[in-house]
Amino acid sequence: MPSTFDFQTLKNQNKPGRYTDPLTRGLHLWIKGPQKKYWIFRYTRLGKRHNISLGAFPKLGIKEARKRALRIANKLLDGEDPRKKAEMNKKSSESANAPLFEKFAEEWIETNEAGWTNKKHAHQWRYTLRDFAYPIIGNLPLNLIDEHHVLNILQPIWLTKTETASRLRGRLERIFTAAKVKKLRDGNNPATWRGYLDAVLPSPKTVKRQNGERHHKALPYRQIPEFMSKLREQEGLAALALEFLILNANRTSEVLLAKWDEITGDLWVIPSARMKAKKEHRIPLTRRSIEVLQMSKNYSEGNQYIFSKRDRPLSNMSMTAVLRRMGVNVTVHGFRSTFRDWVAEETEHSHEVAEMALAHTITNRVEAAYRRGELLKRRRILMMDWQDYCESTPAENLVILRAA
Repeated sequence: MPSTFDFQTLKNQNKPGRYTDPLTRGLHLWIKGPQKKYWIFRYTRLGKRHNISLGAFPKLGIKEARKRALRIANKLLDGEDPRKKAEMNKKSSESANAPLFEKFAEEWIETNEAGWTNKKHAHQWRYTLRDFAYPIIGNLPLNLIDEHHVLNILQPIWLTKTETASRLRGRLERIFTAAKVKKLRDGNNPATWRGYLDAVLPSPKTVKRQNGERHHKALPYRQIPEFMSKLREQEGLAALALEFLILNANRTSEVLLAKWDEITGDLWVIPSARMKAKKEHRIPLTRRSIEVLQMSKNYSEGNQYIFSKRDRPLSNMSMTAVLRRMGVNVTVHGFRSTFRDWVAEETEHSHEVAEMALAHTITNRVEAAYRRGELLKRRRILMMDWQDYCESTPAENLVILRAA
């Protein structure tokens, strides 16, 4: 140790070693060579010795080094761990150059889709990431995403859209693995299931077994053709109402309270007062939907309501009763999920078209207003494809999509 701890003495000192400041506890000058001199702060926490780099000497002088050392010492007295802030600062610095999740994910899909034999996989990947992941982590740097972000994505849909959530988790895991291979992040993969997320989320198989009627239980879309064939064998107005609801992906009240004056040719216009979003909803009717309307006149001729008896709409339980009579353990509302899953998994129809068919609000309102007429045309094509799928036999349940 030099006899005096002043600037000139330290500047002239070139012998490697660690030199302690006699006036400031924990402050040291670490000399590694003539041009390699660094200030460090040494402290012990929970029985372990730690070093915090303060800066290089002589750029950082004695006076400023002592100030920084005192600030760290005061934080230690207050119970803070100065290493955490240092690590956060390091991560923030790295984040400035780290790619954002959405950009990296889209590039990864574009690179890998050439090797997928099923061309629908890219669409399915983009749909689940766009709908559930991007709103939460799309604009976050890859190296800042942790298990809390992943849980924020998965937990809201883990019990209600279990199959989708499970597939999404696997897709997130592959993307984070690719990022780690490219040295864009380190540490645990936040989407790993075994030995990680399985400690906080129930297994998908358990959820499917126990889900029951707690959520709108939906019929798997692959069973729709057979179900629709059996539904047409059912007699009564309620069976026609249920078929009409499925063909047009409606909510129960939208069908039960439908009136004849809302129908003009092959267009059904539901007034805003009857819509959940309080916005008028226009539905392009397919050939089979019009046939169902014609058949319903045998029951409701002269009534204001389409599906009614003695000018009173059917009860809320009428369509549920049809399902029970058929021995099918699903909910009426669940057919909307069936339709949405079919669009996502089996077609190339866009997210916006499917959401408007379900009367969901498009996030980009400017785009929604601008494209309203075009979307109606594209929704007509979508509903015709859905009709064809519903009328197909189990052996021919791949529909040839019409060009938009």
